[in-house]
Amino acid sequence: MPQRPRRTSDQLRSRWWFDNPDHAGTTALCLERYMNYGITLEELSSGKPIIGIAQSGSDLTPCNRHHIQLVERVKAGIRAAGGVPFEFPLHPIHENVRRPTAALDRNLAYLGLVEVLHGYPLDGVLLTTGCDKTTPACLMAAATADIPAIVLSGGPMLNGWRGKDRVGSGTIVWELRKRLATGEIDYPEFLARIADSAPSVGHCNTMGTASTMNSMAEALGMSLPGSAMIPAPYKERPMVAYATGARIVEMVWEDLRPSDILTREAFENAIVVCSALGGSSNAPVHINAIARHAGIELTNDDWQRLGHDIPLLANVMPAGAYLGEEFFRAGGVPAVVHELLTAGRLHGDALTVNGQTLQANCFGQETQDEDVILRYDHPLVESAGFLNLKGNLFDSALMKTSVISEDFRRRFLSNPGDLDAFEGKVAVFDGSEDYHARIDDPALEIDEHTILVMRGAGPVGHPGGAEVVNMQPPEALIKRGIESLPCLGDGRQSGTSGSPSILNASPEAATGGGLALLESGDRIRIDLKRGEANLLISVDELAARRARLEAEGGYPYRDHQTPWQEIQRSMVEPLDRGMTLAPATKYRAIAWDLPRDNH
Repeated sequence: MPQRPRRTSDQLRSRWWFDNPDHAGTTALCLERYMNYGITLEELSSGKPIIGIAQSGSDLTPCNRHHIQLVERVKAGIRAAGGVPFEFPLHPIHENVRRPTAALDRNLAYLGLVEVLHGYPLDGVLLTTGCDKTTPACLMAAATADIPAIVLSGGPMLNGWRGKDRVGSGTIVWELRKRLATGEIDYPEFLARIADSAPSVGHCNTMGTASTMNSMAEALGMSLPGSAMIPAPYKERPMVAYATGARIVEMVWEDLRPSDILTREAFENAIVVCSALGGSSNAPVHINAIARHAGIELTNDDWQRLGHDIPLLANVMPAGAYLGEEFFRAGGVPAVVHELLTAGRLHGDALTVNGQTLQANCFGQETQDEDVILRYDHPLVESAGFLNLKGNLFDSALMKTSVISEDFRRRFLSNPGDLDAFEGKVAVFDGSEDYHARIDDPALEIDEHTILVMRGAGPVGHPGGAEVVNMQPPEALIKRGIESLPCLGDGRQSGTSGSPSILNASPEAATGGGLALLESGDRIRIDLKRGEANLLISVDELAARRARLEAEGGYPYRDHQTPWQEIQRSMVEPLDRGMTLAPATKYRAIAWDLPRDNH
């Protein structure tokens, strides 16, 4: 625990609003309108901590909607511990539905939450998370404000089933779209089978971005141990909601802040745990962003250095075979952490929100099912983390190695004279619309050695960074049994995808990245041993192409459709730097620089 004295009632931040005799008029104005729906003067001004609840559940965010009910248990826990709960809405973020991409909303939700935490009389905040971007948005804001904060995940859905087969949310979409393309199934069956993957309330039951990021909140120490992967409908979920509500009140008295927890060691732990989970390819973007808001520079080189040689321990889709319910019953995140602690791969003394260290919380929490959570010495994959590739096309692009299939390895990475490397001609697409319109065009001459390239899909180009890099081959190849080709792009892909794409390429084409210089028919060499991806043309030809592009005004992309798109595009940083807003990361501990009086 930090060597900071326990707070007393007169030191509560909320007293500046609700009990400030030096500014009696302002105090009265702050009090009177809250009392018009039944909160008493004693609750507001007698020295009880005021706890904000950032409510991410809404009809627009189905993955988080059950937080509308869970919040009653949260409030009960807060009241039982002597606090006063204040619920307020978080900007809605729904991964599947929000167009042009929910990634646009992460920074917008962050900004809104920062303003609430700075400008309202809150002593602590409970962050309700679930769907992909809600977790990083909340943690980024908590790092910026630095008032006591704790994360409550809504938990994954129950397992999806079709007959005796598990059906994983998201992952099944990428599998079945190939069957639809070949005519093996029709459109109604396609929809019905995908609907099987979402049998209950909760977020994705696979280790997609939602489950990964909520597991990351636990690995970082920002949620109660064992809470991240409790399935949404389980009785333990409202129980942990109550415990989380009670804990945030005590954190206020202890003055335990995000800056005490979100340390360099915590972020290094998150990289290692994410690799062992086979976590989402979106995790580096979000973890790097949270770190930057916490004042810590984390890079994709750190992800390779710390995580690439970590073994895959979670046998969970898309890298494995099981789903969220089995993972929780096998021990969840604490069981994975136990294996990593035993192997000496984690900073066990990292502090967590319950006031204990990661070691104290998780050591001894052994796996309850070695088929689902494997032992460190007998993993599913030996080296399961990310590779950070570089070359003449970009400064950084990530490849998730835990999802490299045996078929992909055999076809592209097993040349006896050139192991873990391959070359191929490229077929270049400018955005997902161009891909869907032309992927089956015979004139592209796409064969089993072609590399599919997606550009114009980054934070500026799309805008927001679209999940479109995991492209399927043309129907003609799928019908021949070739169901995957190497994919490369400056966008993202769903964390539920099992494609070992090279993605998040930075800088993106729209800001002058090398992908803007590619032409269909060019040849690229990918070398995983050397960590390189290079266009195989001369330096002079590359320079000539760049000069032509600049003379034409740069890589073209669609105009802004909304004010926020223009604002974000004007200040957003590349994916390897977390896609943060450039001016925002300089702000630290803003809640303790109290805002000026409003009257």
